[in-house]
Order: sequence, then structure tokens, then C-alpha cells
Amino acid sequence: MIDHAHDLASVRDATERLLTAVGKLDNASVTESSRLPGWTRGHVLAHLARNADALVNVFEGRPMYVSGEARDADIERDAPRPLDAQLADVRESAARLQDAWAVPGDWSRTVELRNGITDSASRVPFRRWVEVELHHVDLGIGYELEDLPAEFTERETEFLAARFAGHPDVPPTRLTDGTRAWSTGREASAPEVTVTGPPADLLGWLAGRREGTALSAEGGPLPSLPPL
Repeated sequence: MIDHAHDLASVRDATERLLTAVGKLDNASVTESSRLPGWTRGHVLAHLARNADALVNVFEGRPMYVSGEARDADIERDAPRPLDAQLADVRESAARLQDAWAVPGDWSRTVELRNGITDSASRVPFRRWVEVELHHVDLGIGYELEDLPAEFTERETEFLAARFAGHPDVPPTRLTDGTRAWSTGREASAPEVTVTGPPADLLGWLAGRREGTALSAEGGPLPSLPPL
């Protein structure tokens, strides 16, 4: 069962970790490339701020973004800003989101996210937690997948395995870190491939952050995953 109050606290903690780490950078570092193709660290920080405001829209009954083009344009506009402006924007937008979440409401209601995706309001804090944690890694400033909270890694692995479940281009696959196991890919009575590896590497592969070279595959090659 989703515990949105727990996830709200986790978002706050993750945001503080990110702000503390980013606060040690300088203006030149913000303009350097992130681990995301075509994006500087400034793009990543601008995206995090605009994503927070977009989730405020969701909780206040407005479209998450006016359009995909407007979303991209806002990120491009805000990416070149100096460090102090980036920090202030991430901090202030995160506070606006926490304020929106503090308004009494029905957490079991269905809300609409980007591209027509719908979900329970109670799951949105976890989605934001994902944004903050994975993009902290994407900044390439010393926070790695291995540094993610164990609870987060397990839950995001489960979420991504479920996302690829039933996908016609992914063979029936069993994922395991040696302790826990998940199923993904096309439906079948038994898995075709078993993928084994450390938790951080499984998550990195599922999330498109690692190529899976640290994983082992039995029964066939490591499956190719569609983009998220």
C-alpha cells in the first residue's frame, strides 16, 4: 500500500540532499554536461524546478504542462542561469509543491499527468521522489545509483518492472538481485530470460542509466528495453 505521507517526507529529504550537493558547485560547473545526452547540469536543475510546478498544476486541477513544446522551451530558457538562481528556483518550487500537497484533499482520487497518463494522487509523491533521486545521479556530481536509499531502489525497480510488463518487445524476463525477484516483459507461463545483478545495476538498466554490463543473463541475451 502506498503511504503518501512517508513519500512526502522522502521527497523533502531527497531534495535537501540534492540542494546541499549542488550548493557546493560553482557557476562554471552548472554549465557543464550532465549524464543526460544534450543536457547540461543547468538543464537538469531547470527540469526539476519546472516539474515541481507542473505537479502543482496537477494537484490544483490544471494540465500538467501547457504543451510538450512549452515544457521544453521553459527548460531551455532556465538552463543557462547562474548557480544561485538555480538553487533558489529548485528550493522555492519544491516548497510550492509541498504547500500544494498540504492542502486537504482526497489522496485516492485519480489525477492526470503528462501525455494523458493517469494515476492515484497518492502515488504522485513517489513519482516526484523518482525525479529528484535519479536526476541527482544524472548531475554527475558524486551521487551514484549505489547511494540511493535501499527502499527507493527496491520500489523503483518494482515500478519499472511493472511498466515493462506485458510489453510485446520485451521477452518474458525474471529479474533478481539474489534476494528479491520481479517479472517483466511479455506474459508467459515461464520466463525466457533470467537477469541477475546488484540492485543498483538492475535499477540503472531498467531506468536507462546503465547498459547492463554488470548484469548476467541466462536463457538468452540481455533484453533490449524500450525507452521510458
